Amino acid sequence: MPDPRHYLSQLNQGHWFAALPPALSQGLLDMAQMQRLDAGQRLFRRGDKPSGLYAVVEGAVRIGAVSENGKEALLTLVEPPYWFGEISLFDGLPRTHDAFAESASTLLLLPQHDLLALLEREPQYWRDFALLMSHKLRLAFVALEDMSLLPAAPRLARRLLLIAENYGESEPRRVLHLAQEQLALMLSLSRQTTNQILKELQAQGVVQLTYGEIEILDFERLRQLAS
Repeated sequence: MPDPRHYLSQLNQGHWFAALPPALSQGLLDMAQMQRLDAGQRLFRRGDKPSGLYAVVEGAVRIGAVSENGKEALLTLVEPPYWFGEISLFDGLPRTHDAFAESASTLLLLPQHDLLALLEREPQYWRDFALLMSHKLRLAFVALEDMSLLPAAPRLARRLLLIAENYGESEPRRVLHLAQEQLALMLSLSRQTTNQILKELQAQGVVQLTYGEIEILDFERLRQLAS
């Protein structure tokens, strides 16, 4: 299995990691452990004890929850380089959601005990992890506002842009490895409504639809439709 430093250039493509003080980023790499998951394999489940902070470096991870009657709520589908799991770092409480590998995936794990020991020695670094969490909190507030105020079409356009930018973590990518059913779950829309909006976007030359993928052809037009 590759050394965590093998993924340094990829991690530096993410805005959060790239902005860390060099001593902190080096310390995180020193403690990082590699973890590989098969497609569909569970990383953790809601209620599990916190194990640490994760970064996706290969593949994709699905984060959400399943109700007692089997209904799924899909919050995010994240790809490299994306960090998650920081909530339990702050409060030490159990995991809030489920995380599964969407495809064969490789992750970096910063073990909870090692990370807390580092922060005990260097408490000034707590702010860097607070920035990671506050960025996601801002996105969550925006998503709640969109859910309440926006019609389905601009909500869908905004979510495509968010996913393309890896939720603000990296530069936009054109091809999204995302099934229409997953997008519908993220937006709490029916599959039929989601398909109809995407077909309209395709007819306008904004996106191209293929099996399990959505390619963004016109970012500027998509941003206009999202406003």
